[in-house]
Amino acid sequence: MVSEVRLVIADDHTVLREGLKAVFALAGDITVVGEAEDGVQAVLLAHRLKPDVILMDIAIPGLGGLEATQRIRKECPLVKVLVLTQYDYKEYVLRFLQAGASGYVLKTAPAGDVMAAVRLVKAGGMYLDTPNAAE
Repeated sequence: MVSEVRLVIADDHTVLREGLKAVFALAGDITVVGEAEDGVQAVLLAHRLKPDVILMDIAIPGLGGLEATQRIRKECPLVKVLVLTQYDYKEYVLRFLQAGASGYVLKTAPAGDVMAAVRLVKAGGMYLDTPNAAE
């Protein structure tokens, strides 16, 4: 069993962050320690909070998800990034993996799959949810 996961949610939609926090509260082993509404905040929280995992949206204001992922992985190498997005494109998956992301999960995934992805990434694994990845 994986120990507690300290998680930061980086997404510009407040209702999504609140919903994810409620879902993770039910998990028992995943604690949301911070929220970022843009990429700059995500990088700052990675430095300040040292979470195990950052759940990163792609389309966030300021510093986009890809650039934020690159900076976090370079500046805070122990912090893992799991992409949570609506975009199901192979090119995006490849770009984020090259940037150092440990996984890619779609916003259409059931909550249980997102929780499993967070746990797997924290444990050092890789999670790829791309059932319909378009060219």
